Amino acid sequence: MSNEVLADYDIAQCKADAFYDQYDRKGELQHQTHYCPGCGHGNISKMLASAIDDLGIQDRTILINPVGCSVFGYYYFDVGNVQAAHGRAPAVATAVKRSRPHSIVVSYQGDGDLSAIGSAEILHAANRGENITAIFVNNATYSMTGGQAGPTTLIGQRSTTTPNGRSAANEGYPLRVSELLSTLAAPVYIERVGLGNNKQIAQAARAIRRAVENQVRGLGFSLIEILSPCPTIWKMTPVEAQHWVRDVMERTYPLGVFCDRTKEVEPRNVDLPKPALSEIPALLEIADTVQLAGEIPGVPSVVDLHIRVAGFGGQGVLLLGEVLAEAGLNAGLEVSWLPSYGPEMRSGTSNCHVRLSHSPIDSPMVSSPNVLIAMNEPSLRKFSATVRPGGWILYNGDAVPQECLQNDIHSLALPFTHLADELGDSRITNMLMLGALLEITGVLPQAHVDSALSSLVKSARFLSLDRSALQQGRSLYRERQKAMLLAE
Repeated sequence: MSNEVLADYDIAQCKADAFYDQYDRKGELQHQTHYCPGCGHGNISKMLASAIDDLGIQDRTILINPVGCSVFGYYYFDVGNVQAAHGRAPAVATAVKRSRPHSIVVSYQGDGDLSAIGSAEILHAANRGENITAIFVNNATYSMTGGQAGPTTLIGQRSTTTPNGRSAANEGYPLRVSELLSTLAAPVYIERVGLGNNKQIAQAARAIRRAVENQVRGLGFSLIEILSPCPTIWKMTPVEAQHWVRDVMERTYPLGVFCDRTKEVEPRNVDLPKPALSEIPALLEIADTVQLAGEIPGVPSVVDLHIRVAGFGGQGVLLLGEVLAEAGLNAGLEVSWLPSYGPEMRSGTSNCHVRLSHSPIDSPMVSSPNVLIAMNEPSLRKFSATVRPGGWILYNGDAVPQECLQNDIHSLALPFTHLADELGDSRITNMLMLGALLEITGVLPQAHVDSALSSLVKSARFLSLDRSALQQGRSLYRERQKAMLLAE
């Protein structure tokens, strides 16, 4: 048919603007998605894209892609896209919406993703009434990973993990997410729809559009549960799968509106006033005297410390890191503190990552430290090879083993625990080592360290011991340097 003839007709159906013109997931077949023939995801994607177009929100929409059959949504939707870990889409959607309140955030999840590993995330997002839209595709199985039973699998339904059919006694009852969430006070709109015939499909499209529109209006949390066919895993033809949605799934999951408070709630104000920069120290309970780090006497003009503190649980590893981070914060530096420890209260592994910098910190992880504080030999042997050239190793021992030494790494090894015993308590070993570090780097004025100690250590006895240990640690390093100079 020629273009002249086509011009005489009104176009009733076309690809939504919210879709890319072509899908680059594969080099070939760039007009096709990865969904199986008869899968409900194709219809649901078209409904969501049409709603985005109708509401004129393409440039504001951010789609949270989960783990599951819809994992490749970012290849199809020409909107903002964020990939979330399995089940965490509502938590990610919450963060995105709160950080970009004018955006329209849609969490698109399957039943294995939302109702199993993600059950806590969707429950609490709904209970907080987050102003997001959740699309919940329920096909009663884990489709992407081979058809295992999931929380929404029907009683008697066969799967790879329930070959004799789901049993209430063994696997429990199917989880009715819409009914569960509708008992909460915060959600404004929850509806279950199906894709069992054309009439149901039309209603599903209206429900999805309304759920997205609720967010545009700032009304709060909306969820649309969609009973969706899965011909491949169910081992049915597309027509049989569609009938199964209508004739079987609806017995367990009746369609309908379970919550509708859209006429009762007031739109949320997304233009909440933000605190002035001058107010932030008070909000964070930081001393009013905080200045830019470069303007503080005693702080070097360039600071970029990547510190790893490692030892056993009970050695004060985490407290050492906390004092560093708190003192850095008091000094106006960019800081991060990331703890990592085993389940044991004592004698288990314990380490923390600390970063102090003038510049914004890209990651709290310290995989290649320029300072390693090793409070025991296993930690020294585990992490010594990761220290950057020109960096420092502070070791709680008589000497660094030869195999842990490198020509381009500085080291300070002292029996810090024995010295702490002499000061009154072996538990202040960490502060002795911190004192030595502060003297080596010269990065933090003592006043900021004292302030950090006061806020973190509540025992008057240990606060006094810790302060003494810090000064002694500084002195130990100075004495060692003096001895080395004399030896030369």
